[in-house]
Amino acid sequence: MSQSSHGRYERSTRELWEMWKPRVKAKVYPFTYASYEDMEKAMAEIRSYDKDAWAAAFRSVAKPYEVRASEAEKAGDLQDARESYLRAYQYYMLGRYPTINSEGKRESYRKSQEMLLKASRYFEVPITKVGIPFKGKSGEGDSIPAYFREPKLVNPPYPLLVTWGGIDGYKEEQSNDAALQMGIAHLAIDGPGVGESPLKGSEDAERLFGAVFDWVTTRSDLDGRRVGVWGYSTGGYWAVKVAHVFKDRVSCAVSQGGPVHYAFEPEWMQVQEKGEYPFQFFETIAFAFGLSTYEEWVKYAPKLSLLRQGILDGSCAPLLLVNGIHDTVFPIKDYYLLLEHGSPKSARFYDAGHMGFTRDTFGSIMSWIGDRLR
Repeated sequence: MSQSSHGRYERSTRELWEMWKPRVKAKVYPFTYASYEDMEKAMAEIRSYDKDAWAAAFRSVAKPYEVRASEAEKAGDLQDARESYLRAYQYYMLGRYPTINSEGKRESYRKSQEMLLKASRYFEVPITKVGIPFKGKSGEGDSIPAYFREPKLVNPPYPLLVTWGGIDGYKEEQSNDAALQMGIAHLAIDGPGVGESPLKGSEDAERLFGAVFDWVTTRSDLDGRRVGVWGYSTGGYWAVKVAHVFKDRVSCAVSQGGPVHYAFEPEWMQVQEKGEYPFQFFETIAFAFGLSTYEEWVKYAPKLSLLRQGILDGSCAPLLLVNGIHDTVFPIKDYYLLLEHGSPKSARFYDAGHMGFTRDTFGSIMSWIGDRLR
């Protein structure tokens, strides 16, 4: 770790690459479609966390795959087109990582969306982009862009799983073929303050999800009585809140690795600063809540505590809590706190880090969701 120009500690780019190497080889988020050789090439060009230089390094790796995909389409090699578009998507996505707080990163995000939707044309179930009406406050958007997919194995109306990521995981990363195979439709959205969300995070940004549930009732192909939600990382915060505030509108909710109360305290932020989040954690989470600096985040964050907001002692929809006991992004004791309040909840904690990723984690969550939606 080294001290940055703004006084906070951050990993050097060399340390970051050493940290990322095992994840790249294992093809886990955020490297699902990445090759080790391409990542090594991109990281060799990166000497700092300058946002636009970072985006440019990954764009230079992405562009040849975009060209190759287009040529493969023209030649009728649709398998190569699909794989090359996904590879191009991957590197444009990494170019905008962890968030879109510069013009270079915003351009990379736009390109990543373009590449994913082109690749999707060759999926067994292509992505349909939908716009969900949203009545926001002044200055907020009026539509929630979302990616929608329906199963082929059963007839409608389908149960629905709604998923969203954290501060760096956008709807583009929320593909869930397992849900489709279980006969469950899938809607991927951007959580508050993330991607194309029409509003920033705030103490009442759960309004976003109310609009989604309203939209479900307008769809004859969806069963509004069987709706599940799943939020990852910071998105797990919204999953907990949705399970309480909209308990009569969801059949089940999963919060995976989310913050609740202690994560918003200055004492925990000292752990976060040198924890497993790769880089620019405070800058990224502050951006999601319409803020700019570490100091602004430290001052604002305690207002988000669901304990202080009086949410936790109320009843909630069936809620599954999943995390790793060694999480250094958000403390496992936040979930212990949840278990001490309100309705009884289900929980599965793993001998792992942030979000409790193991070879069994995804399958066990999907099994729990399937039991409640099918």
